[in-house]
Amino acid sequence: MKRYQLIMALFASFLLLAEGVQARITMPSFFSDGMVLQQKSAVAIWGSSDRKQQKVTVKTSWNAKKYTAVTDESGNWKVKVETPVYGGPYSMEVSDGESVHINNVLIGEVWLCSGQSNMDMRVSGRYGDPVIGSLDAIVTSGNPEVRMFIVGSKMTSEPLTDCEGIWQEASSETVPEFSAAGYFFARKLNQVLKVPVGIIHASYGGSRVEAWMSKEGIEPYKELSDVHNASILYNGMLSPVVGYGIRGCLWYQGEANVDVPDLYTQLFPSLVNDWRKQWGIGEFPFYYAQIAPFNYNKGEGKGQNSAYLREAQAKCLGIVPSSGMIILTDIGDARTIHPMEKETVGNRFAYMALGLTYGKKGFPVTGPLYKSMQIEGNKIAVSFDEVGKGLTTYRQPLTGFEIAGEDRVFHPANAHLGKDAQTVVVSSPEVPHPVAVRYAFKDYVKGCLYNMFGLPVSSFRTDDW
Repeated sequence: MKRYQLIMALFASFLLLAEGVQARITMPSFFSDGMVLQQKSAVAIWGSSDRKQQKVTVKTSWNAKKYTAVTDESGNWKVKVETPVYGGPYSMEVSDGESVHINNVLIGEVWLCSGQSNMDMRVSGRYGDPVIGSLDAIVTSGNPEVRMFIVGSKMTSEPLTDCEGIWQEASSETVPEFSAAGYFFARKLNQVLKVPVGIIHASYGGSRVEAWMSKEGIEPYKELSDVHNASILYNGMLSPVVGYGIRGCLWYQGEANVDVPDLYTQLFPSLVNDWRKQWGIGEFPFYYAQIAPFNYNKGEGKGQNSAYLREAQAKCLGIVPSSGMIILTDIGDARTIHPMEKETVGNRFAYMALGLTYGKKGFPVTGPLYKSMQIEGNKIAVSFDEVGKGLTTYRQPLTGFEIAGEDRVFHPANAHLGKDAQTVVVSSPEVPHPVAVRYAFKDYVKGCLYNMFGLPVSSFRTDDW
């Protein structure tokens, strides 16, 4: 009998030991070797264990601290980890009795990049659409301080908690598949700030804005919340990374929504509010690209002319706090929706972040925006914000302006720079009594007007016809 009891006791001990051995920490794919964590912050680290009410410890090498959590009834856990000023590489150990080691961790600046194909477009280009300067960018790309995590493409009806992807250091072997806009942004930030930069890239070609909104975010729009593509990219690609410590977000999207410019002024601010609510870290910077001109439908009617969507995006500047818009009126291509000058896109995002987020001074962060107009006889003088030392066409003809009278018929206009290049004076012999002006307000147009730093003027109209 005693022998039987001893055997059973040993067997029970074996089961307990086996259970302890089987206990295993799992974490989303982005908590892995090579990751970049946001500096000077309390960043969330989370995962799950196969045991509930299990103590989990997180040890960080940069401050030799230990953080603890207890798994909930589903085995999930989360801790907030303090990060220092930039540096590394460091390591992290996560344990619930069995340890997981994460190595080659850098502390620096982390940005989320999202949108549709123009954000997704890789440094190596895409079929038929090259990226200017890609070869030199790839050959000179070796830099372990610039890293990117590419979220695997996935559409789902319910929010996911994990995604496919790995952190990759910039090199000639990895950069060809990096988001071009995201990479050039990160490279410029690293060059100026001298800190590691990590990019989380989650984009999908041809996607509409409503696909990137959570079910909670899209719910107020009853006409959209039940359509087949609402929330499917938020669920499959964004939901897994929600909560990862970031400094801000870059957004390049809108081409798929040119048919609903008025609605976009509601949807886009709602998306920003939705993401900020989901992250729970306040009004983090949200910088977006105004779409470049392109012959979307070869039409001039409202809802076809992409200038209306560009106008909607400009209006969002006054709606979305802590936001900024880079202007791309000068790099559009009549033959493709994908501008080749992705380094220009990334650099303009970087100029904006450097000025607005990091407090760098001495340069403008955006191109001139329409401010006001004054009728002077048979001419109209147009004024702008963000002009600085004046406007310029870099010695090229000043084109793209139209002018109309009370009959609301627009005619091509003569235009020249006003006093000290602070205004543009517009007129036409066909319009003796002008009342309205438009600039670059076409589906496709090549913008030619800049400030002295080479940042272009946004398309605009002074009418609301």
